[in-house]
Amino acid sequence: MDDSDSLLIQDLRRHLFGTLTSTNDSSTPIPAEGDVDNDSGLRGGADHDDEEGGYRNNFGIQPEGSVALPVAAIKSLLGVIQRTKSETMMGLEKELREATEDMLDFANDVRNGVLLGGRSHIPLASGCELFMKYITRCFLDVPDFQSCMSQILERGQRFSDISLAARESIANSGHDFIRPGAVILTHGHSRVVSSLLIKAAAQTNTHFEIIVLEGRPDASGAKAAARIFAKAGIPTTVVLDSAMAYVMERVDLVIVGAEGVMENGGIINKVGTYGMAIAAKELGKSFYVAVESFKFARLFPLNQRDLPEMGRSMRNHLSFVDTASWVATGGLVAKSPVKIEDGEGDDASKKILHVEDLEVPGLVKLPTAVKVDNPPCDYTPAKYITLLFTDLGVLTPSAVSDELIRLYQ
Repeated sequence: MDDSDSLLIQDLRRHLFGTLTSTNDSSTPIPAEGDVDNDSGLRGGADHDDEEGGYRNNFGIQPEGSVALPVAAIKSLLGVIQRTKSETMMGLEKELREATEDMLDFANDVRNGVLLGGRSHIPLASGCELFMKYITRCFLDVPDFQSCMSQILERGQRFSDISLAARESIANSGHDFIRPGAVILTHGHSRVVSSLLIKAAAQTNTHFEIIVLEGRPDASGAKAAARIFAKAGIPTTVVLDSAMAYVMERVDLVIVGAEGVMENGGIINKVGTYGMAIAAKELGKSFYVAVESFKFARLFPLNQRDLPEMGRSMRNHLSFVDTASWVATGGLVAKSPVKIEDGEGDDASKKILHVEDLEVPGLVKLPTAVKVDNPPCDYTPAKYITLLFTDLGVLTPSAVSDELIRLYQ
């Protein structure tokens, strides 16, 4: 990785995990998994700045990291444009495409893939592609490169602000579909779904219940229940992923997010979404998708085999644990007493905890002959989707192809 690549990734990390606020005053901070206390209460409080954690919304919930990966990537590409020494549009396009590839490599790296859930390839690629199309239109209007640069930066910043404000727009479009007393089923953790549900609970004073699937293997649904919905005062129940069909008959509607919206109106999302959609269709439940338009992708899968490779660094890595045994053991136990080397004097800071003998109770140790397959996503066909809540408005799945044509024309 050369110096420019390193600076690019530093920008990406800063936008992902640092403090960030939109320059668009109409945008609302994104409710997420920040573990922040709010002494003034979660409902109806004024927006304010948190001295340590940056901007917080009126529920006192700090944004998770900063923004979604595609938006962080778009802002990083703006940095590439500001630093470019290219003197032609072709040279700038080459720089931006190389930067996009570097960010895709970053997202697919095994260390970063765990943090990003292994599902980041499609939204990152589609967001960057749409951004490229958005700014290169400028060159058609202003052929002179030097004159075009200021327009490119202005358009790029505008695109970034629109993307940041997308969740507020989606929440405005979707919260009216939530009726008083409704029981809502969701899967894992989606920032845009969280934003929609919290807005519905606060602005309409609608009382409803959420059932969240745990979201194996990263327990994202359980984390969302603990850090977001409970803080917002919304009655929430967490169930096993395998209990999805069991609880489906008592829910009124399903709302999920998406990693990508396909040209045929189907979606790619956290694995388990497809089965949830089939069960919802069978039991006559509405199945809604809340998703930003920068996740619209020019892909046309017909089945699971057509999906692009995602999460390759984690595909064969998954542990299976009998968590019922934790009731008796209380978590980590040791097969033999834990050894600690006590340093003295200057070596006192070099105490080492030997953890090679530690094991998780109930861990299933599979023989090497048994394969593990851990797909991060699945594809849900359009026929199972009722409506999509987007920053472009409320769409039917069949309208997605028309919107893609408009976005890329």
